Formats: sequence, C-alpha cells, structure tokens
Amino acid sequence: MDPHLLDSLDRSLLNALQREFPLVPQPFSQIAHQLDAPPEEVLARASRLKSSGTIRQISAIFDSRALGYRSSLVAFEVPPERVDDAAAVVNRNPGVSHNYLRQHRYNLWFTLTVHPARSLEEEVAQLVSGVGARRARVLPALRVFKIGVNLDMSADADDSKREHGAGSRSSASAERLSEREIEAVRVLQRDTPIIERPFAAAAADAGMSEEQLLGIAADLQGRGVMRRFAAVLRHRAAGFTANAMAVWKVPEERSEEVGQIMASFAAVSHCYQRPTFDDWPYSLYTMIHARSSEACHRIAAQIAEETGVSEYELLFSTKEYKKVRVQYFTDEDLEYARRANDRR
Repeated sequence: MDPHLLDSLDRSLLNALQREFPLVPQPFSQIAHQLDAPPEEVLARASRLKSSGTIRQISAIFDSRALGYRSSLVAFEVPPERVDDAAAVVNRNPGVSHNYLRQHRYNLWFTLTVHPARSLEEEVAQLVSGVGARRARVLPALRVFKIGVNLDMSADADDSKREHGAGSRSSASAERLSEREIEAVRVLQRDTPIIERPFAAAAADAGMSEEQLLGIAADLQGRGVMRRFAAVLRHRAAGFTANAMAVWKVPEERSEEVGQIMASFAAVSHCYQRPTFDDWPYSLYTMIHARSSEACHRIAAQIAEETGVSEYELLFSTKEYKKVRVQYFTDEDLEYARRANDRR
C-alpha cells in the first residue's frame, strides 16, 4: 500500500499497534477505544494494512537472554560474486532471523540466536565453512542502550526528534521456565490473527484457557522475559525506504554517556555496545531508519555533533535476504536439548 494513501486514522492505528498491543481478550476493541473509533472499523483497517503488507507481524518480542538463549550479530566478508549464494546458506540456519547485504568489505550481516543446548561458536564456524567466508566477526551485545523499532507514522513526524528516558538496559537474567510457560512462549511468538478474540485459538493450542495464557503473558512481561507485545511494520511499505547501521569509534570511558545520547534519537531503533577488533575499532552501533538515505546521513551527522564522535561509518543495507522473528523452543530445539541431556 502506498504510504501516501494512509489517512490520519491509519497512521494513528499503526503507531498504536507498534507501541503496545493490549494483552486482553479483545485487544482491537481496546485500541478502538484509545483512538475513539468503532471497533469494527479498527479491525477492518488493521486487516487491510496487514493484507497490503504494511504490517509485517503482531506478536510477542522476547528477551533472548532471559529465555537462556545466546545471540549475536555476525559479519562475514564474502567475495561479492558469491554473496547471494552465501546468504542462501546462512538463511537455512533456523537461528538466523535477520540477514542483510551491506555496503562494506564486511558485506553479509546477520543475527544468530541459539538454544542453550547449542554452541553459538560452533554454529558460526559451520556457517563460515559452508559459505567460504574470507573473514568473520562475532559481535554480541555487551551493553544495550535501546532496542525496539517504532516507526513514527505521523504525517508531520520529525526524524530529528529526541526522546527522554534512554539509557543502558540490562537483560533479565536467564530463567528456568515451567513447561506451561514454554508452551505460552511458543504460541505468543506466532503472528497474531486480526480477529475479535485473537488469543483464544492460541490458548487452546497451548492447552490452557484464554485467561491463563494472558495471565502468563502479563507475568512474563512483568519479569522482563517478554519485552513487549507489538506490531512490526515493513519499513519500505511504511515509507521508511532507507536504513543504515552506523558504527562509531567511541572510547570505552565514554561508552555509557555517548550510548545514552545516541539512544535518545527517535530515528534510532537499536543502540548497542559490541566488541572491537584490530581491523574493526567500532564499539557502538545505531540502527537509523529514515525516509531517504540523505536523511540517514543528516541524522548521523546530528548524532556526531551531539556526541563529539567524529569517527564513524554508515553501512546501508542494499538487500534484505531474511527478516523474521526469532522462534524459541521450537520442536527442533527441544529435541536437540533432549538428546543433549541424554548424552550427559
């Protein structure tokens, strides 16, 4: 759907769905009340925005570490003539949720998340061998300053806007979930149907009542295991045609101060501190989403001016090979964990 055809209610609805999807039996009715619109109108519009491709998914967003999983950003240097084939190999790993071609010597960038019974290092080594990468860098998050894409769909949105309350965020410590909680995670991570009572069928699949599922969801969110329940939009369909990963060379002693400033920019969806290497001195990473590459450059320049950090690079994504939500406690993961336990 052409984003220019969105009216004010469409835009308000998309903003509301991105902020928080209510964990109640009839969430669309609650959103309709917030927007002062008829529930049937909100349902119809949400359905249209989903079928047109603007809404990618509505589901739970979990903290991987809190679930006991390990995750990392990984960068490969692959010969340009083989990068598409390499990306196809990487995509076949079920733990890969995002995979992009970026304009750099390190040209293939992906995120990898593995079950606690698996070795992240072994998974990366297998991928390096499988694609014939010249070089690889494993870049786990050392500190999280901001996480959460929230594209401002307002017609008068200001991409230089600053937000309050940014700062380093710690992940919830890994918890041992009950079997019932694991079943809840398995259904809450699915794409939510746009119907009047979307949680009823999920609850039945998990072998519990709707009230029980929503209670567990609220508890997981309160404990920090679930970061939030919300919609994710397709950036280009929403009018955000450019995204750049800005990497910044920041002295360790300034990481906290600079990370907080960077995270305060509304156009920045993610801000992390990651390890450095001799050939890769960049320690802070910001994902910038904008309506043009020129706007990405301008926002990065504003960040540089505000922080006094002048050494940085912008790595634009030129191809999206894969973008899905991480799937936790899949049948494959659970079977692998069972076999690992049997070997002990």
